[in-house]
Amino acid sequence: MEERVKKRSWAEPFKIKMVELVHMTTLEERRAALQEAGYNTFLLKSKDVYIDLLTDSGTSAMSDRQWAGMMVGDEAYAGSENYYHLEEAVRTYYGYKYLVPTHQGRAAEHIISKILVKPGDVIPGNMYFTTTRLHQELAGGTFVDVIIDEAHDPDSEHPFKGDIDLQKLETVIKKYGADKISYVCVATAVNMAGGQPISLTNLKAVRSLTQKYGIRIIHDMTRVAENAYFIKEREPGYGDKSIQEIVKEICSLTDGATMSAKKDALVNIGGFLAINDWEVFEEARNLVVVYEGLHTYGGLAGRDMEAMAIGIAESVNWDHIKARVGQVIYLGNKLLDMGVPIVKPIGSHGVFLNAKKFLPHLKQDAFPAQALAAEIYLDSGVRSMERGIVSAGRNKETGDHYYPKLELVRLTIPRRVYTQAHMDVVAESIEEVYSKREKVQGLKMVYEPKYLRFFQARFEPLG
Repeated sequence: MEERVKKRSWAEPFKIKMVELVHMTTLEERRAALQEAGYNTFLLKSKDVYIDLLTDSGTSAMSDRQWAGMMVGDEAYAGSENYYHLEEAVRTYYGYKYLVPTHQGRAAEHIISKILVKPGDVIPGNMYFTTTRLHQELAGGTFVDVIIDEAHDPDSEHPFKGDIDLQKLETVIKKYGADKISYVCVATAVNMAGGQPISLTNLKAVRSLTQKYGIRIIHDMTRVAENAYFIKEREPGYGDKSIQEIVKEICSLTDGATMSAKKDALVNIGGFLAINDWEVFEEARNLVVVYEGLHTYGGLAGRDMEAMAIGIAESVNWDHIKARVGQVIYLGNKLLDMGVPIVKPIGSHGVFLNAKKFLPHLKQDAFPAQALAAEIYLDSGVRSMERGIVSAGRNKETGDHYYPKLELVRLTIPRRVYTQAHMDVVAESIEEVYSKREKVQGLKMVYEPKYLRFFQARFEPLG
């Protein structure tokens, strides 16, 4: 008789050395805070938040080694020793030749857009990201989505929903001409699709196609290690490869990268532009002096660069990445067991609620994902964020809302911060809101800023 293997529990691969006490709010306090914030979770004060799943950007817990590294910060204005440690880490773990540090990822997006995007250019990519697209537009370009159709279907179980549709990409190239394509923007662990990974098989095919036309690939590598986890787990031929090997292979198929180190690299601030082309690097290190700081610090303290170098090494550790993505999967599976509609398969850095299915009685221009994020906060003090019509913004030509197929609420889990018990609290809160979902009201926008409106827009309940 075949012996049954008992499933064993697992725990976070770290011990807690220091704690930060959080404030447990009352329903009345949360209602007042939500009204003051204009029903926008970005405008809530952190002191009024119990479990903060707004973002995984800069919210992770640094390790003891990273904190120790902060103590050896070389704060020289020029030629900081920590810059060279960071440069070595980028070359060792990612393979890119040249490094330009920046204060965070969007500064790298700004610089590469100013260098490579010309007015009238087109930038194909595997789904837009808010700041990336804005920098491309401000430089005079237009983003074109060439991700596979499955990425826009929250119920699709495709294992690599971040993949680029090669036919869509070649159609764009032929329509506009290769000289009008600034570069192909390839994101790993595509955020707006629900943290969905790309496959190496697809990336190799994209590399082959772009080489045929002489077009660069610029890699949004913010969550490249998380993407590598899914390649190791799902893609044939990579089960025996290390995360470090897979990460380096991904990077080798691209010409450069923008990095928000506040995610994978486990720091509270920092980023960089990495590039293989000397001429692009020369221009970038000139521009970084204008916008950020000298090319050997790029708006960062030496201690921040040291923590980033150490965090890059820690990010490709198997025990770390398995537990990091495992915690997301744990929460996602709990919600699936409760019957809550989420994006499937479960992604890398957060669980994404399908607000269209969660609140089918609300039209999209009643901002259902924004309303749902507000309702979850009201129930429990758990802060999440909208990824739908508000984030998508407006068509710059017509002024009309973009109406994305995906209307999502993102429950983004910081790295090494919360325990499984926190995830249980989050799941139970969402289950409670789901049981009363027909009572959730839509919202109207009463203040809209010019750019990236999801950060600062204000709302009021309809009716």
